[in-house]
Order: sequence, then C-alpha cells, then structure tokens
Amino acid sequence: MVIFNMECPIGFRGLSLLFLTSTASARSIVKERDPVPDGYVAAPYYPAPYGGWADDWSDSYSKAVEVVSQMTIAEKVNITAGTGIFMGPCVGNTGSAPRFGFPSLCLQDGPLGVRSTDNNTAFPAGITTGATFSKELMYQRGVALGKEFRGKGANFYLGPSVGAIGRKPRGGRNWEGFGTDPVLQAVAGSETIRGVQEQGVIATLKHLIGNEQELYRMYNPFQQGYSSNIDDRTLHEVYLWPFAEGVHAGVGSIMTAYNAVNGSASSQNSYLINGLLKEELGFQGIVMTDWLAQISGVGSALAGLDMSMPGDTIGNNVPLFGYSNWMYELTRSVLNGSVPVDRLNDMATRVLAAWYQLGQDKDYPPPNFSANTADRVGPLYPGAVVSPSGVVNQYVNVQADHKVVAKQVAQEAITLLKNNGSLLPLSTSSPLFVFGTDAQADPQGINSCTDKSCNRGLLGMGWGSGSANYPYLDDPISSLKRKAANVTYYATDSFPSVATPTSDDVAIVFINSDSGENTYEVDGNHGDRDATGLKAYHNGDELVQKAAAKYSNVVVVVHTVGPIVMEPWINLPSVKSVLVAHLPGQEAGDSLTEILFGEVSPSGHLPYTIPVSEDDYPASVSLVATPLSQTQDTYSEGLYIDYKHFTKAGIAPRFAFGHGLSYANFSFSNASITATTPLTQLPPARPAKPASPLAALNTTIPAASEAYYPAGFSRIWRYLYSWLPENEANEARAKAGNGTASTYPYPEGYSPTQRTEVTAAGGANGGNPALWDEAFRLKITVSNTAAAGTTPGKAVAQAYVQFPADAGVETPKVQLRDFAKTGEAVKPGESAELELSISRKDVSVWDVQAQNWVVPSVGGRYSIYIGEASDKFGVVCYSDTLECEAAST
Repeated sequence: MVIFNMECPIGFRGLSLLFLTSTASARSIVKERDPVPDGYVAAPYYPAPYGGWADDWSDSYSKAVEVVSQMTIAEKVNITAGTGIFMGPCVGNTGSAPRFGFPSLCLQDGPLGVRSTDNNTAFPAGITTGATFSKELMYQRGVALGKEFRGKGANFYLGPSVGAIGRKPRGGRNWEGFGTDPVLQAVAGSETIRGVQEQGVIATLKHLIGNEQELYRMYNPFQQGYSSNIDDRTLHEVYLWPFAEGVHAGVGSIMTAYNAVNGSASSQNSYLINGLLKEELGFQGIVMTDWLAQISGVGSALAGLDMSMPGDTIGNNVPLFGYSNWMYELTRSVLNGSVPVDRLNDMATRVLAAWYQLGQDKDYPPPNFSANTADRVGPLYPGAVVSPSGVVNQYVNVQADHKVVAKQVAQEAITLLKNNGSLLPLSTSSPLFVFGTDAQADPQGINSCTDKSCNRGLLGMGWGSGSANYPYLDDPISSLKRKAANVTYYATDSFPSVATPTSDDVAIVFINSDSGENTYEVDGNHGDRDATGLKAYHNGDELVQKAAAKYSNVVVVVHTVGPIVMEPWINLPSVKSVLVAHLPGQEAGDSLTEILFGEVSPSGHLPYTIPVSEDDYPASVSLVATPLSQTQDTYSEGLYIDYKHFTKAGIAPRFAFGHGLSYANFSFSNASITATTPLTQLPPARPAKPASPLAALNTTIPAASEAYYPAGFSRIWRYLYSWLPENEANEARAKAGNGTASTYPYPEGYSPTQRTEVTAAGGANGGNPALWDEAFRLKITVSNTAAAGTTPGKAVAQAYVQFPADAGVETPKVQLRDFAKTGEAVKPGESAELELSISRKDVSVWDVQAQNWVVPSVGGRYSIYIGEASDKFGVVCYSDTLECEAAST
C-alpha cells in the first residue's frame, strides 16, 4: 500500500487538483465515450425530495430535525461523509457530532459475515441462501448476521446485495446476491433486512443499479465506468423490483453502484436517486456511494446522494491524497451557495433519522475490532502513517450458536441435480475414493489469502469485499473420514494412478468455479469469470471424466458461484449423482455428508439455470469492454434473462431454474385459489404525500465562522475534516453575497424548489401501498409418496404466473411470483399444506406511458402454475374461474 504524506493537505490538494485539471479531465485523457443508444435516457429529476413524510419514520425524523436545527454547517457536513480510507476501525467511518452525542458511525462489510475480523461466523453466501427457497432461513440468517454486526459495534451491515441480479452468468459478484429472478432476490433481501434491522443494525441494500459485471465498473481519471443501458419497463420489472421490496421492508440505507445507468453515473444519477428511489419508492433512509465511487461534489449532492464513502475518491482523484469531493469541499459549496442549505439539511437529517429509527441512540456498542490489523494494539488511523495508537482489537466473540443456522442454510441449499439408480444416499460402509482439492481446507491456511483472493482448497465463498474470515472450516474430507469406515483421499486435481475398482467402490469428485470482485485477479479472472468462463477450475471437467472412466459409480460435488457447463461429463454412464453445494461457508462438511449418507434429504433448488452451452444465452449478456472509453452495456434482451430467455427461445436447459431433486417423492394435490382483493386496471390512488418536517428548517446560508477550524486544533495526517481554514471559509461565504445568488453551472433541468406534484405509482416505503394488496391466495397439499423407510424431505412449492393471452402486452411465458417450503421434513405417506400469495403488483406490468403499474387484463385468465421448478409444474390455478387442475407441463 502506498501512503502519501499529507502533513500539508492544502498544498497536496492543490497539486492533485492541478494534476487532474491539466492532465486527467474526462475530455483530455478519457476518450469520448461510446454513444448511449437511442431511447436510453437518464432524465434530470430535481430537486432531491425531502425525507420525513412516512408515518413509520415520523418519530425518528422529529428527533433528527430537532438536532439538525441546532447544528453548525460543519457538524452537518461531518456526518454525511467518511473520514477517509483506512482512517478508523471500520471499512467506512463517518464523522461525528459530539455536542449531540452522535458518534462516528461504523460501516462494515459484508453480506455473508463481518469482514476482516475474528471470532465471527462465515455464513453461507447469498446464492446459497437463495437456493434454500426457505423464507424462514433467509430471515434467521439475517437475525444472526445482525447480532454479529451489533456485537462487533458496526452500525451498518453493508448488505444484502440484490444487484448484481445475475443477468450475466460470468458476472463476478452474482454469488453475493440470491439468484437470477427478481422475486427470489426481493424475498431473500427483504427477509435479510428484517432479520438484521430487528437487531438495531442499519442494513444497506446494494448495488443500485445495473452492476452486472466487474470489468470496467469504476470511474477513475483515465476510464469511465461502463453504462448499463436499461429501458424503463425492464428497470421496473426486473432490476428495481428487489430494491422496491427492500424499501417496503424498511431498509435504512441503499448503496449506489460504481457504473453508470443510461449514461449517468449511479452516484449522481438524479433520475435514479431522486426520481425513482426517493420520490416513486418513497425511500426515507440514506443513499450512499460505493467505496471511492463519488465523482463530483455539488453534482452528486444535487442528485440526491446523502453519504460519501469512505470520504475520499478514485472517481476523479487519487485516494490517500487527503482529497474529498465532500467534507471540507461540501462545506465550501454550501457557504458559496452552490449547494442549497436545504439539501444539506436533508442529508444530515436522513443520517440522523436512520440512526434513531434503528434505536442506535440507546446503548449501542462502539466498534471493538479493527478491519486494518489483527494485532491487539495498533494505529487508530493507519492511513495517516503517523498516528496515535491504542487498543484496536478486543477479540469479542460474537458467534454464539450461529453455526446452527449457518449449517442449516448450507444444508438446505444443497441441490441434487441427478441421482440415477438412486445411488444416493450412500452407505457409510461403502469404499469411498475422494478426488479433488476442493474437498479439503486450504492447506496453507483457511484465511491465508486476503479476502479469499485465491482458489486453493474448498470454495466456501467468492473473493473480494463480500468475503469474511473463517473462524474454522468444517471441510468435506474431514467429515467423510469421521462418518465413513473406508475413505481414501487423493488431494489432487489431476487424476492419479489408482487400483482397479470393484463394483462397490464409489468415487466422489469435488470441483469448483470461483469469481469475485475486480480488486483481485484469481487464475486469470478479473472478478468476472472472464478467463475460465462457465468451466470448472483446475481442469475439473477432465478430473470427472477420468474418474468416470475408471469407476462405475461416481458422485460429483460442485462448489460454485453460479452455473457451470456440465456437458463434458453429465451424461457419462458412471456419473450417477450430482450435487451442487453452492458456497457453504464454514459449515461445508457435515452439511454435505449428512445428505450423502441419507441422514437428511436434499431440499435445495437451483437459483439460476444451468445451460447446455454458454452459447444458449443471448449475446447481450456477454461481458463487454471498450478500454479507455465508456463501455456501453445495453440490456437489449429486456425482461428475458435466465429461465425467461430459455423459455422464450425454446431452448432446453440442462437443468432449469428451480430444479432440485429429493430422496422423497412429492406430489401436489387439493389446490385451491381464492380472490381476496378485487382488481382494477389501475391501482387505487396513492395516499396524499404529507408535508416534510424539513420544510421548517432554516435555509439561510450560515456565517463563515460556523466552518472555521477550532482554535488550536491538532489535525491528523490526511484525515478528512468538514472545517475550512478561516480565510477559505470567508472567501466562500463572500461569493454567496446575500445568500440568495449562485453562479454555479447547475445541470439541465435543475430547480431548487420542492415539487408539489407526485407520481401516481409512488408512495412511502416502496411505492403505492395498493401494490401489496393480495389479489389471490392459494393453498396446496404436498404429499410424500416415497416408500416407507426413505429419508423424509422438505418440499418446496414455486408459484409462477402466466399473463392472459389477451393481455395486449408481451410478457415472459411464466414468472416466479412466490414460493413456500415446509417447515419440517415430510415423512413417507404424510402430507403438509403450503400457502402462496399473489399480489396486485405480481399481476401487473409497468406501463411506460402511464408511468404506473397496470393490470393489463382485469377479467382475463391468469394461470398460476405451482410446481417444483420453472419447467416442472404439478398444478395450475385460474384467476377467472377460481379453479385448479393438474398442469400439462
């Protein structure tokens, strides 16, 4: 790591700004971007709507407004940005307002566990959680995550991730999310938010929006981040859907993406933040940048950004130079009139309101760990080089009994793809021959690679900021040896010389496929699987093929971030059973072997489609790149990603979205459907939008003295402060004159006046509340018809909606709208009842002309298919006759 001496910050800031303006402006170094295609527009939407008008946030906003009304400009600014990278215990650390008892807030990765610390649980990844199809486990995992983040003193959980949604099968961070369907992402994300925030931790839903590949994602002085070009309907029905549901669940914070959307950077995209998130979805919380992603000061503030993380940037400058687009620069911009005072008031109030909303003003613990070092004593501000030291790690154990839910998630996600001849479950007395390094923990140490930035040993999680340290790792080979009498392990990915097998011998072959964040390169992959594609790492296909040529009974276990092409071996006669164990985290051993030996039946279902060939995907979801320009990534496939594309194109996948076998044998019967809320083409009118308490705050530009450095104040090297030297504050305030004029070149369409008109689709906490009215309720009986003595299993019912033929609008053939899983394993000969719910929004489409959710055929026949996968339905129910029958597909 390179650290720059920032003892003289003003001089260095001047030098860095001079460098940027003379050599690194977008037009002088970066090539003109590839043109954004016609029809993809980031329309201006100003000003940023005030928060504070949702009933369930009113108490928190009242408290926040009271505090903000007494704050100086420097205090307000100080809580809206980080103090700089590596300038505190956490990956992000806000400034504080000690006069009001408001501490520096700790923002900490990541979606599957507290990153860069100890005595934590390494939970299964999001993609694994999605594969459980269990709402209860999604919630319970969130509860456990929230307890661990609170126990470590982290105010923000930087998760869950619902973007990337998995549009690109090679996408590097798909595994952090829950699967390639917006409803699966929405349900899992919302349950996670609910579990985390019930512990008083602020969840951060990310990444808004279109962050579907890692390559060329970030803006920097030499390269613009790629532009995800998404049409209005696709944006609403696919990519914004899980964010809307997260807002409906009450999420306290949302993180923007690195990339642009329709040509405008996500962190300063006024249509995305102001128009969609804060107005249409009525979001009351904090909008923050991804790390180092901010590329402007005034522009991002006007566009609705509320928090800059970690305070400095790589978007238009160099980290560790002590430069910030906000902090002291935001103070300057408010003093000189460029940023209206009411915008700063709203930013600061949103930060405080989220803090109050989650009860963090009462007995919330401070951070007791350091994300920068494992040592007990260390620098308090390691980015400063010369820093005061103290105790930075207290080694607080927050694991409690969370390994129980971690193991259950890992186990209920395991997806049985194939089981010819009912080879599984195995007998513990069978001779087992195990191949592949993925069966064992990394021999160099389970945490030997920073942020899991290597593929060595078992793949329990992908790499990057979404990873966490293992407290321990229960690996499959250790578990196999504990449970089985005769296990031989070949710790190699090259098939060794073996004795001639008998017909009773079973080979278990472990293979994997990895990806992560584009902060590291692993085996030639730059986050995305750009080098390996959808192939197993380390010649895994060849390992399976050679094992299948030698043994007559082969079980393949796959740990993977997403789909892999299995054609080189899936139809080999010896390959009788295939299990996808996804990314199991620390509990990779017993969670798997209990299924291999029949103690538990597999109940996972694929959260994505596995293709026959990578060529089966539309060309538009390939990785794209135009170096030294702005890459244009156009979503020309529209709504048709993953299974929706395969169905439309008539392409049979190898294994469909939702597929998953069991040792049990389930059948569906006794289905019923009830209409619960009468439908109309348009939803009932949204409630009136109440006035915000922010309107009462003083909006006069304050005196320059509110921004002066305190007398005798001793600065920390390159720490970011909101104060200005007296002469700079005076100069800025003088430019504002009487406080009513500004010469700032505001963007097209800008107005400082709060809008009085409201969007028809809008409303507090996710949009018009009528969208969540239940339209239909379904009940179904699931029976286990397997032979007596078979391992009981948990059943999953998936509900897919098919729109009426006379809807007058094109829709995917079927779309997942709900799912349910039995709470207990169903024994042979027994049954359980499951309930499913279809909302108004589920039977609506986004009308780009009306700018509203429209039921296209109120009295038409909606067919609601219930089954075990997107290509395997047992029952279909009809909305017009309220009858159900056996499905023909």
